[in-house]
Amino acid sequence: MKLGRRTAIVGGVLGAGFVGVGWWFANERDRLGDRSLFNVKPGEAGLNGWVKIAKDDAVIVAVPRAEMGQGVHTALAMLVAEEMEARWDQVRVEDPPEHVVYRNVEILIDGLPFSPEETGSVVDMAHWAAGKLGGVLGVSATGGSTTVRDAWTPMRTAGAIARELLLMAAALKSGVPVAGLVAADGAVRRRDGGVVARFGELVDHVGDLGLMVPPPLKPAAQFKLIGKPQTRLDIPAKVVGAATFGIDVRRPGQLYAAVRHAPTFGGEVAGFALKGVSKPPSKPKGIEEIVIVPGGLAAVGTSWWQAQRFLDDGVDITWRDGPEPKLDSATLWKRYEGLLDTAAPALTRTLGSAPAAPAGQKLEAVYRAPYLAHTPMEPMNCTALFTGALELWMPNQSPTLVRLAAARAAGLAQEHVTVHTTFLGGGFGRRAEVDVAREAVACALQLPGKPVQVLWSREEDIRHDMYRPMALARWTATFDKGLATVIKRQVGQSPTDQFGKRAVGLPGQGKPEGNAVENPPYAFPYYKLEAIVPDGVVPVGFWRSVGHSHTAFFDECFLDEIALHLKQDPFAFRRTLLAGKPRHLKVLETAAREAGWGAKLPAGSGRGIALRASFGSIVAQVAEVEVADRTLRVKRVTCAIDCGPVVNPAIVRAQMESGIVYGLSAALYGEITLKDGAVEQSNFTDYDAVRLADAPAMAVHIVDSGAAELGGVGEPGTPPIAPAVANAVFAATGRRLRSLPLRLA
Repeated sequence: MKLGRRTAIVGGVLGAGFVGVGWWFANERDRLGDRSLFNVKPGEAGLNGWVKIAKDDAVIVAVPRAEMGQGVHTALAMLVAEEMEARWDQVRVEDPPEHVVYRNVEILIDGLPFSPEETGSVVDMAHWAAGKLGGVLGVSATGGSTTVRDAWTPMRTAGAIARELLLMAAALKSGVPVAGLVAADGAVRRRDGGVVARFGELVDHVGDLGLMVPPPLKPAAQFKLIGKPQTRLDIPAKVVGAATFGIDVRRPGQLYAAVRHAPTFGGEVAGFALKGVSKPPSKPKGIEEIVIVPGGLAAVGTSWWQAQRFLDDGVDITWRDGPEPKLDSATLWKRYEGLLDTAAPALTRTLGSAPAAPAGQKLEAVYRAPYLAHTPMEPMNCTALFTGALELWMPNQSPTLVRLAAARAAGLAQEHVTVHTTFLGGGFGRRAEVDVAREAVACALQLPGKPVQVLWSREEDIRHDMYRPMALARWTATFDKGLATVIKRQVGQSPTDQFGKRAVGLPGQGKPEGNAVENPPYAFPYYKLEAIVPDGVVPVGFWRSVGHSHTAFFDECFLDEIALHLKQDPFAFRRTLLAGKPRHLKVLETAAREAGWGAKLPAGSGRGIALRASFGSIVAQVAEVEVADRTLRVKRVTCAIDCGPVVNPAIVRAQMESGIVYGLSAALYGEITLKDGAVEQSNFTDYDAVRLADAPAMAVHIVDSGAAELGGVGEPGTPPIAPAVANAVFAATGRRLRSLPLRLA
């Protein structure tokens, strides 16, 4: 492997980490935070920065990550409750204040240039240093399937210390020595079982107790909550309509803004003129202000509908075109094809030894994946109020970045900006962006003292997204008495490069997306990757599973083609290549076994298999499809996942099913195309998704390999579904589909 870039990155991380450790966190105990940190109210007592108790016997857990349907409120609360010996029915969650204690360290560690199974002193040192650097940076963010991985130790430690403090408080209150007390079922009890005090009765008795060295955490054999399905804490409020999403925010005197963006990428408002019969035309009743926002125009009114209609019928906007106003998809694909043939790679990686002599046979295939939109069910929105200071209510994946962007837009210091994170009606990486926050701030500055809620229409959402990159890959395999070499060249923009520029003004590095170039798990005799990163006007961003979402399609489909060339069964061929990867192999075999791999199917039906390791987890899926009259139906999907220790198996299964449906929607329907410098699609009429009636039957099997490392579950279910379906189509029809979305006609 060429180590130049890796060495530079690791060296930089190590250097920054050593600087950070000189004045920041020395161990996990320092992530506890002061007991007054967590918004302690009358009738409550803070036990540390992550947990407090109330006189009504509630155990209240700080959850500093965005709940967007993935179950983080439940999973993180379970970590504290397990060690604290709380009853699940007494647990509540609250958002903590913005503070470095709640930083996401794992999201930085996850960006290091190592595959999940790499070990050694360099890897260990880089992880350690990235953890220290994470403490210095203090970024609160939800993404990369890192939430539980980051919280596993600090939140369990917080629960264990909370338990010990309650034991000490109960000893002071009752006169019974601590050694004679235990915590169980939400109360402190004598070791013979008698209740000494409920947790809520100790609110007034913990204030003078000092913190201690964290006690040992429970071994897995003693878990009572972790590893078992627990009811979701976020569901009751959603069922009765009490949950507050960003779109639900209502403040006194609130106004509403609709936005119209420049049709071409990078375009902006050149001017606008009001329509109307009056001379000169004036704003109609209900329209309070017209504001030029970054890349577009906002109308602010007493209702969103009035503002939207005004943009349709009440104003003429003159647009200044972006840099490529005539760009279309066909032109862009030709550009990528040229780069694939001639461009110098931004990254070259090799594994194994190149053969001394050219092989005798060659197999080549080119794969394509289009731009994709995120389309979360809740449209993009943000509510902002400027009163000298700035306050925002927003469904977002990083309040740290929202605060930074809002402060810069308003010309304020960050301490004068408050961000309230609501429930998210879907995130998928889109709500890590700060564009809507900037628009809301621009409107609020024009109307001080009045809250303004910016809300995008679905058409604006689809036409002005930060898209999953389109990508092109050419695979070449050579053979000489078996497989000799595997070489891939791929072209695709880098979301990380663009996101850094957009969000915080970081200079671009021109490097490929890290998880689009991860090493394959298969034992190829020789593997070479060349990754090309093109410039482009189309904005790209993080999309559920990021680079894995298209590279899994490229890799796993071509693996089937190699198997066919060698006249081997695709499952058996993978087993051979995974002989040295027992975790991967167990996941693959579980999926195949549970799907009935090899059992006969009716004519026109087929099974396809795919495996992908991502975000610390390993997922294999088998898709069963039926093809009739050029109609493709995915009948069932069997999924196996090894994510290491499981916090809540119900959440794991739900996230696998969610990832399958999201990925299947993209595989069957997802395609953003360009014409005259603009996106052609506008709504679900031409950017469809899998509907309930068409969803496949799904079975999820959690594989216990005994691994101690935690993996994520929010994203790993998405990458394998497209190649599994494409491989199944070949099994059913003999037709190889190498472009997404998968079309038979």
